[in-house]
Amino acid sequence: MTLEEILLSEDIVTSITDNLDYLLSIIPEIKYMIGFDHKHPHHHLDVWNHTLLALSLSECDVDVRLTLLLHDIGKPFSYQDGEVRHFKNHPIVSSNMSKEILKRLNYKDDYIDYICYLILNHDTPISDKQIEENYDLCLKLYEIQKCDALAHHPDKLEKRKDYLKNTKERLLVKRKNQ
Repeated sequence: MTLEEILLSEDIVTSITDNLDYLLSIIPEIKYMIGFDHKHPHHHLDVWNHTLLALSLSECDVDVRLTLLLHDIGKPFSYQDGEVRHFKNHPIVSSNMSKEILKRLNYKDDYIDYICYLILNHDTPISDKQIEENYDLCLKLYEIQKCDALAHHPDKLEKRKDYLKNTKERLLVKRKNQ
């Protein structure tokens, strides 16, 4: 089974679980996510299980799922411990690591840049200017942000849900006006 076949499986979590040894052989960096505690009140799962939950919420789209698989891969290498653990630069670290991973897996440079852009911006609010300039890209980014947000602690979702609702409304307005 290829990475794409795993990612396009209807039951993505079972597909990943059943093929974890293969995934670890091609993306050994994943092993650092498994069991890595967020130690943050907005997360109720370790990094790996948060990733699996985000993937389980996604539509069957290889771009979205590849991005979600890699979006937090840099967290074990970019945390700041204090009373609460933070991951201030994790999108940058995750994007940089993903670039190397995707090169190693022989993806084309344009596709690597695209996936890395999505990873880099998975935590960044989508602006009206971005929606105006590239609606389709923002739609993809919104889907990634939605899956990631909804995989956070259920008691801490109010602000995330408000952001998602507002962003979806702005995307719908843009689509109507096209």
